[in-house]
Amino acid sequence: MRKKIQTVGEKVLSGRALTMKEIKPLLEVEGPDIMELASMANRIRVTFMGNRMDLCSLLNAKSGRCPEDCAFCAQSAFYKTNAPVYSLLNKTRMVEEALEVERRGIERFCLITSGREPKEKEFEVILEALKGIRGKTTLDLDCSLGILSKERAKELKRAGVTRYNHNLETAESYFPKICSTHSFRDRVKTIEVLKGEGFSICCGGIIGLGESPEQRLELAFSLRDLDIDCIPLNILNPRPGTPLEHSKPIPPLEIIKTISLFRMVLPKGAIKIAGGREVNLRDLQSLALLSGANGLIVGNYLTTPGRDPEEDLKMIEDIGFQRG
Repeated sequence: MRKKIQTVGEKVLSGRALTMKEIKPLLEVEGPDIMELASMANRIRVTFMGNRMDLCSLLNAKSGRCPEDCAFCAQSAFYKTNAPVYSLLNKTRMVEEALEVERRGIERFCLITSGREPKEKEFEVILEALKGIRGKTTLDLDCSLGILSKERAKELKRAGVTRYNHNLETAESYFPKICSTHSFRDRVKTIEVLKGEGFSICCGGIIGLGESPEQRLELAFSLRDLDIDCIPLNILNPRPGTPLEHSKPIPPLEIIKTISLFRMVLPKGAIKIAGGREVNLRDLQSLALLSGANGLIVGNYLTTPGRDPEEDLKMIEDIGFQRG
């Protein structure tokens, strides 16, 4: 297995793209060979991406009442959960949150709203908030507002947004088991609209939804086909009241293996460890950053708390990353 890891890794380091047939045998890596795989993925990360850490902080600007039925989501109106429900925050609050993010030394700020897309008046408030943030901070701006038209994409661009998040969530072959109110192709169409308007695209998914290891690789190849440059990897933190509340967690070393394989398929780009990392990786969070990842979502998530950002900033300093 060590020889297989070396052969596959050297092909990536030479600048050539892998096929599914070439990387699939590495799904069998286990035991001490996982560290061999992680080490190779880390070499690939350093070669193509250096030691820069991509940090982002989220603001759940509107929570709950989502009309989609994604089985993992506590904000779906289809399920009874304890997730917070509130209307769109006002402009002042959004600007204040952004100022706090900049104060902590985090470079990117993402405004997120639940639902398919904001209503017209909500979108106007968001635009005003973005302009206010642009005028008072040097933050890079990101949004995740659901399905987006070309016209609204242009307006976000004029307001200073440079990156848009729209996750694929899971492999196309598994997507119908996770969501029935929209399709995998619907998500791809939105990504294509945004790419056409020149946005950097933040697009990843969630592992631990019940998909197979092969389907995790399928997701990675879909992201490569879309030429995604920021890939958030969430690990399911099951929410009470959702269909997946009793899901069995993925072992930490399996998560490390998955991150490493994603880096091999996606040698260029920010692979960000996102929601669920504290619960699922526990003491192995720093190892995840030495297994090919080069980004973190810092602070709280949409409906669950993260850890103190100062702990994350210290962790990335300890393992030799540079911020920004």
